Amino acid sequence: MSQFSLEGRIALVTGGGRGIGLGIATSLAQAGADVVIADYTKELAEAGAHEVSKLGRRSAAIQVDVRQPDSVTAMVDATVKQFGRLDIAMNNAGIVSLGGIGELTVEQWDECIAVNLRGVFLSTQAEIAVMRKQQYGRIINTSSIAGKVGFPALSHYSATKFGVIGFTNAVAKEVATEGITVNALCPGIVGTGMWRGETGLSGKWAQPGESEEASWERHQKIFLPQGVAQTPEDMGQMVVYLACASHVTGQALAVDGGFSLG
Repeated sequence: MSQFSLEGRIALVTGGGRGIGLGIATSLAQAGADVVIADYTKELAEAGAHEVSKLGRRSAAIQVDVRQPDSVTAMVDATVKQFGRLDIAMNNAGIVSLGGIGELTVEQWDECIAVNLRGVFLSTQAEIAVMRKQQYGRIINTSSIAGKVGFPALSHYSATKFGVIGFTNAVAKEVATEGITVNALCPGIVGTGMWRGETGLSGKWAQPGESEEASWERHQKIFLPQGVAQTPEDMGQMVVYLACASHVTGQALAVDGGFSLG
């Protein structure tokens, strides 16, 4: 058996219906885990679960609002009821919007905090309640390179992602002797909804007369020593490693093509 085998493990991925979350979910499935997909809409959750099932693993789809305690508790309870346990929790659900400090609204701030930080807190709390009974668990919370380095027009987003790292480190120390590890994943520049399209960062940060595609290519060269963007599957590789690693905890590990080298 491979040292990175997750055969027999049960994983839960929030925000798993597309993008980074789906890349992580399919990577976990390829490593042998059965994977529950939770997302904000039933359609997204079912789409992610279908992709996992195509890989020959058991899956389930759960609609969840990570801002709401009852919804999060129901998600974890449903996972345990169907599969008997919860070994790996990937708290990936998140949102992003753009707004300079002079134009950022209270509503934008509150919504970003509610999903990206409150959602991670509520999910981790519910998951640890199960994992403590098992004396085993792997929790990975999605932060960002914006949780290590601030970006203009993303102060609210950066605040949540810096917060995820601090939260992760603190909780890891609380459960360190209980067979549970807690780490943060810090994706770099990934060509999903946050970056791509006219409403993504590459569109918003395009220079006058520059296409979104040209802006996307330029920002890869600006930010990344390797010069190329990361993929959802790159994130999945790191999550599989963290799901297998017994003595890595409290860390914020970047998969960013060298961005955070300094």
